[in-house]
Amino acid sequence: MTQIEDLSPRLLIDLFRDRFHPKKSLGQHLLVDSEVIDHTIKLACKSDNKPLEGKKILEIGPGAGSLTLGLLKEKSKVFAIEIDDDAISHLDRIFKNIDGDFELIHGDALSVKWPEGIKKIISNIPYQISSPILSKIGQYHSQNPLESIILLIQDEFASRMAMSDGEYDMGPLGLNLWLDFNIILDKKVHPSSFIPQPKVNSRLIIMEPVNREETKELDKNLFRIITKHCFSNRRRKISTLLSKVPSRLSRVRNWHKSRWKNKIKNILNYNPPGFDSGWTDLRPDRLTVQQWIILRKEIGKP
Repeated sequence: MTQIEDLSPRLLIDLFRDRFHPKKSLGQHLLVDSEVIDHTIKLACKSDNKPLEGKKILEIGPGAGSLTLGLLKEKSKVFAIEIDDDAISHLDRIFKNIDGDFELIHGDALSVKWPEGIKKIISNIPYQISSPILSKIGQYHSQNPLESIILLIQDEFASRMAMSDGEYDMGPLGLNLWLDFNIILDKKVHPSSFIPQPKVNSRLIIMEPVNREETKELDKNLFRIITKHCFSNRRRKISTLLSKVPSRLSRVRNWHKSRWKNKIKNILNYNPPGFDSGWTDLRPDRLTVQQWIILRKEIGKP
């Protein structure tokens, strides 16, 4: 019987590469750096001051299983979703006889049903599915509250999530995450921590669930539609962008083209609380998070 103590990230990846090749089409960059893995585990424990033992953890795209190994060593109950047949074969061979809690789910993380009762999501996310995975995390969290999420993602994408570089990173991604999470940027990870090496730096981030007073009774779906609509052409003025009806507005209950036009006509003719004169000439990335919340509430007033 294989023992966890006999395994290491390097050995796991060597065993994987003896039989298979990482697939570029799936964005497979296998995490080999033990220091990064150990730091990820520490972040997960520190995020709510609780150990991982016995916790239900979801891992998306475990690949060769280097992060999976770290989680199992902490005696977590790991649910791993993997789409790649080769990785499934490898993970089943390595972990099926290990003492501990491990369930391997074969499928696309964007379409399969996620297990109930998950407390944390800890993953090295393939770059090309980062945005839809975040949407799925948000949907899951709304029905099954999470304690924390620790992700290893592309550095530039992480900055946009946290809106850490002012107006350059301001956009619908960060604005909509802000509704439900605090985004904390942590350790930057060099390409040499992966096999094969990606062409860009990665970043560990923490997503801490938060209940904001400003978002109580806020129609978050309409907020997302408005921000996505306005940032579809961030070089235009707010007045120009709002004058056009969002393409998916009809998906929001009680909203239609005529109601939108009447609302926007009134709003563009005065300064809502927190807005200075001339705000309609600003580009969307010049509005603050608080102003976006105010604007959404003004639009939604009876």
